[in-house]
Amino acid sequence: MPRSAEALATPSRDTPYYEPVGGECRLFEHAHQHGLPLLLKGPTGCGKTRFVSHMATRLGRPLYTVACHDDLTAADLTGRYLLQGGETRWVDGPLTRAVREGGICYLDEVVEARKDVTVVLHPLTDDRRVLPLERTGELLQAPKDFMLVVSYNPGYQNILKTLKPSTRQRFMALSFDFPPPETEVAIVSRESGLDRDRCLALVNLAVRLRALKGQDLEEGVSTRLLVYCASLIRSGVPILEAAHCTLVEPLSDDEDVKAGLAEAVHATFG
Repeated sequence: MPRSAEALATPSRDTPYYEPVGGECRLFEHAHQHGLPLLLKGPTGCGKTRFVSHMATRLGRPLYTVACHDDLTAADLTGRYLLQGGETRWVDGPLTRAVREGGICYLDEVVEARKDVTVVLHPLTDDRRVLPLERTGELLQAPKDFMLVVSYNPGYQNILKTLKPSTRQRFMALSFDFPPPETEVAIVSRESGLDRDRCLALVNLAVRLRALKGQDLEEGVSTRLLVYCASLIRSGVPILEAAHCTLVEPLSDDEDVKAGLAEAVHATFG
């Protein structure tokens, strides 16, 4: 039985931590209620995956997460025949399991997958809501609780890796970005256990470094990296060393760029 709207309003203690920055939780619930597929757009490490995990737990639905890549095929999602105990048996893929169970299937960085993957999604993203399994002859009707969620980072788009308009317009879409500074401080402190004052300094540094995106950096400092840095500091790693490992080295291999990042770190923490 689906839980009531009142029950969904307050996450339980077992719900993965997520700090809302707008109406995204409410919109996700409405999308799930109406069987609408959802597209999440936003930079790396801004909380898209945590958001989906948070909402799946709030809604009480099983979650199947797939990290998409160049070699991901439609069969990896739907399933294949495998040899088990001397017999050939059909084994469902994560998308098929989500459809059968009325779960949520989350395809992270969907533009990284091969084109045949998006083709298999099309019947699930219109009013048919079906998954054809040609190799078994099945036509699975998605139950009401099934939901398809995909995400990608627009900052990495190029002419070869993008969603066709015909695919994009099958999805309701939400744009994500890094949280406002005061919210990000709360997130970093909550996730790492570091006191808010020191987290504030980290977030202020991240804001300055993110301003370099598109100039010296391909991507800004993620909230995830800030949590890593704060966790190291809380465990006793010197601030400059922790910042170098999490806010300098992961962002670039260019020695000049890293030197500039290191200067910003030293200016912040001495």
